Amino acid sequence: MSVLAAPSEISSLPLIYRGKVRDLYAIDDRHLLMVASNRLSAFDVILPTAIPGKGAVLTAVSSFWFARSRSIIANHLQRAEKTLEEALPDPMERMLVAGRAVVARRLNGLPVEAIVRGYLIGSGWKDYQRTGEVCGIRLPDRLRLAERLPEPIFTPSTKAALGSHDENVSFAAIVDQIGSALAEQVREVSLHLYREAADYALTRGIIIADTKFEFGLDEQGQLTLMDEALTPDSSRFWPADQYQPGVNPPSFDKQFVRDYLETLDWNKQPPGPELPPAIVERTVAKYREAQQRLTGSV
Repeated sequence: MSVLAAPSEISSLPLIYRGKVRDLYAIDDRHLLMVASNRLSAFDVILPTAIPGKGAVLTAVSSFWFARSRSIIANHLQRAEKTLEEALPDPMERMLVAGRAVVARRLNGLPVEAIVRGYLIGSGWKDYQRTGEVCGIRLPDRLRLAERLPEPIFTPSTKAALGSHDENVSFAAIVDQIGSALAEQVREVSLHLYREAADYALTRGIIIADTKFEFGLDEQGQLTLMDEALTPDSSRFWPADQYQPGVNPPSFDKQFVRDYLETLDWNKQPPGPELPPAIVERTVAKYREAQQRLTGSV
């Protein structure tokens, strides 16, 4: 069965949202069950081929970073008043989502993809080649592909609807959306999270080239980190010992799949192409290595 056509895994709770990767189920008016699937999206298109074990990797890596970053910002796993066993009393249902499900607090999500870039790659590199800027931020001349930036930069994007493409925007556009004070807080926290994580990851042999955070507001209006954090889906992870400015580095993340897709005659519109077994196997290995290096376990 196609990943896209697969039925909901949980029948005891109502499915309220199916995203590119995560499915959200309602527990009560304060809690959600968040299930990380094995789906993979590239260029904002959900591919028809699943990546075995991917959801468990994303859940473990996110949980690791949520625990490490609590001193910087609250996250959606804190102060949850229900356990997974209480949310899913049926052991058979729990087994279906073992290692991939967490109970999270309901938040009012912000319509912003909070992206931090420490290196010039991806859409940032393309924008820089055209304009010398990334999201309205002027960068030094003659920077090379994958070059480390003088300082990490906050380069937000819109949060597109499922099936649509995110769009890089200026900080001013985010101010217009959510207000100056909240936009400033999102930028400051995002940069703080990135710097702390990038410094740690280097001790584990990984360069975090860029990453994406998502935030929401709790009942008191407190900014809260949500969704996922610093995973192979939301970040570019490069092996530090193979990094070289001027070339596209190898990666521990889904950039490997993007690079493969770029070799195909595909217009980056749905439906996405099937992935061959060799690409799936290498993607699984890369995700697991990223988890092992960062968290020390698989």
